[in-house]
Parts: sequence; C-alpha cells; structure tokens
Amino acid sequence: MTTAPASLDLSFREFSADAGFAAHLDSIDPLARFRDRFELPSDAAGTTITYLVGNSLGPMPRATRDLVMQELDAWGTHASQARFKGAHPWVHYHEMFREPLGKLVGGAPEEIVAMNGLSVNLHLLLASFWRPEGKRTRILMEAGAFPSDTYAIESHMRVRGFDPAQHVVKVAPRNGESCFTTQDFVQAIEREGDALALVLVGGLNYFTAQVLDMQSITAAAHKTGAFCGFDLAHAIGNVPMHLHDWNCDFAAWCSYKYLNAGPGSLAGCFVHARHAHDLQRPRFAGWWGNDISERMRMLDTFVPAVGADGWQLTNPPILSSAPLKASLDLFDEAGLPALRQKSKALTGYMEFMLRTLAQDRCSVITPADAGSRGCQLSIRIPGDARGVAAKLHERGFWCDFREPDVVRASPAPFFNTFAEVHAFAQALAGILHA
Repeated sequence: MTTAPASLDLSFREFSADAGFAAHLDSIDPLARFRDRFELPSDAAGTTITYLVGNSLGPMPRATRDLVMQELDAWGTHASQARFKGAHPWVHYHEMFREPLGKLVGGAPEEIVAMNGLSVNLHLLLASFWRPEGKRTRILMEAGAFPSDTYAIESHMRVRGFDPAQHVVKVAPRNGESCFTTQDFVQAIEREGDALALVLVGGLNYFTAQVLDMQSITAAAHKTGAFCGFDLAHAIGNVPMHLHDWNCDFAAWCSYKYLNAGPGSLAGCFVHARHAHDLQRPRFAGWWGNDISERMRMLDTFVPAVGADGWQLTNPPILSSAPLKASLDLFDEAGLPALRQKSKALTGYMEFMLRTLAQDRCSVITPADAGSRGCQLSIRIPGDARGVAAKLHERGFWCDFREPDVVRASPAPFFNTFAEVHAFAQALAGILHA
C-alpha cells in the first residue's frame, strides 16, 4: 500500500489498487455520513446494491417520505386553504427552490424558477429565444445530443415552417475521437455567422460525461449575435457552474438524476437577468406566470412576473416538488465544492483501477482530465458490452449500457464509496478476463 493520503485531493499517481487503500479513502471521506441519508436498493438477500446509475435516476433521500407526508397532511387538513396555510404554503412553494438551485448553477434567485419537466421547459425557452428573422434562422447543437433536445429543436422548426435539414447545424467529435473540442464549437459558430440564431447544447454530455466549455461557447455565440442556452440535465448537482457570470442566456434541467428528487420530479430553468426583466420578451403565457399581484384579478391581459417566474404556465405539482426540497437540503448541507472534490477522486480512482486491472480489454472514453468530466466514466468494451452490463447487474453492480459498445458507471459522491469502486473494477475485470 502507498503512503496513506490525508485528503481526497489526489493525483492519479497517488492511487493504489490495494483494497486497504480504498478503505482508507472511505475512512477520511468528509461526506461519508451522507450515504446513510439515502435509501439504496438491495438484492433478495438484503445486500446493498452498488448503485452506479445515479446519472439516470438518483436514489431516494430518506427525508423524502416525511416531506411528502407533510404536504399530504396539509392537503387533508387544510384542503384548498393549504395554498396559504401550513409549513410551506403552496402558492409560494416553488420560491423556496430559487436560492439553492441558484447556488448550483451560478444564478441569482430571480433568474431561477422550478417548474414543469425538462422537455416542456426546453420548448418554452425555444419559443422565447429562437426568433428566426431574415437570414438568421439556424440553431447549432451537438451531434449525438440526448434525443429530447433533438426532438424539441426539430419539432419547433417544423411547426414554424423550417426544414431541420437546412437550419440545424450539428458539431461532432473529430474522426476517431469521442469527445468534442471547444475549438470546433467556436469555429462552427463563426462559420455560421449572421445565419445563426441560437446555440443550444448539453452542458455535460450524457454519453461521455464531458463537461463543455460553456463560457467560451456562450461568448462565441454572442459575438455572432446569437443567443446561447444549455441543457443541464447531467450537469446540475454534478459540476460547478456560473451561468450568470458566463452571460448564458438560458438553461434548463431535470432534477431526477444527480439532484435525486425522484422520477418525474420538478424541473427548473435559468433565465439571465437581462431577459428575466424584459417583460416584452416573447413567451407562452399561463396563469401562474402572471404577476402575483395581478393573478387573482382574473384579467384578460397577461402581465408577466418579473424574473424567471414569468415563464411559468401553471401551479407546481406539490407532491412531486416536496422531494426536491429533500434533495436540495442535502446539497446545502454538504456543499458543492466538497461533492465535486470527492467526485473527481471517485472517477479518478475508478479510472486508475480499470487501467490497472483491465486496460487490455476496455478503454475509458470520458476525458482523462478530472476537471473536464462529471461523476461518470463511459467505458468502451469491444464485443458484447450489453452482455457485460447484464453480468455486472447480476453480481450486484448496477450501471447501464449505451449503444453501440459503452457501459456507463457513475460513482456519485453523496452515496458511493471507494470500496464500491474498487469492487466494481475487480468485478468488471473478472468478467472481461473470463
């Protein structure tokens, strides 16, 4: 065993494949106590599963049940008056999420709204920020984006009479590579010039876990006169961001992956203050987006609320909002800097173990630089990668398969341990060498 480190701020060469090393890292982990704050799945024998699919659906915080029951009790006790009574009156329920979500994306509370689902929010934001006029009609996105982004963009184009084949520009990784380069995004934006209306890309790529340079992409888009927005489904709660300072126009995210807020839970949006205060910005209107001082007057004229709240359509679903509070309370307690430090250590240790035990049978296509990736490794396995994922599942290691040959493993800092990473790498190596 190498010299025992005193913290999780480690370089690659400091790792050791010794099981005792992993146990030591767990013993000095300042976030170790949070594992017991989640309900993790177990097998028929009651053994806890090594859950490496928090990038798909995060496990349930234990506090969730009490918070949902609190709102059920409020409903049962106060009925319609629960909008104004109880621990968290429903008419203001979404407001409690502004500040904690703002900390995670780097936005002011007025720039944040929790509402709807991710795809719905993408459509709403496209209506406001894709404003084709004259020759400025095109949208630039990444090739191989998560399908919802592609569907949203292409359907907007068709509904509004544009051919996606002519008006969607896609930036792809270079031949033989899996990840994007910032230079290629910038050059593609510059080539489009005044034909470009909007850049909309995933801030963290779901397939490779690559963190894109959102600041540089935004600056390049603005230089050409285009708007720039991001899908943060895999970025929020995973990597630090500074959307306001980066001057991003808008962003949208879900909350059931790294935010651990449950299936179909309340999503969110960021709208930069310069747009959030622009009450003339085109948008789809709904009663809940109306200025709260005007809402109950039942006027025919829509007066949007100042801030990102002005993009709301309807009142939030309280029973699927309560779990978001359970999650964000944990983020406030742990702090994103500490979570990010552990995340880098977990993925670094997983990569080290895979290189040590199975380098000849698999390769990691996620960026090697820990600062350029989230808490996921995408592992390319020639041959039957789907079968390998199934065998891992049978052995109690849950990860997922993506076509054509990639297994994604996401060691999340809230609840995964270094011992689990060590055991996962051993299990994968054993399957690959069998």
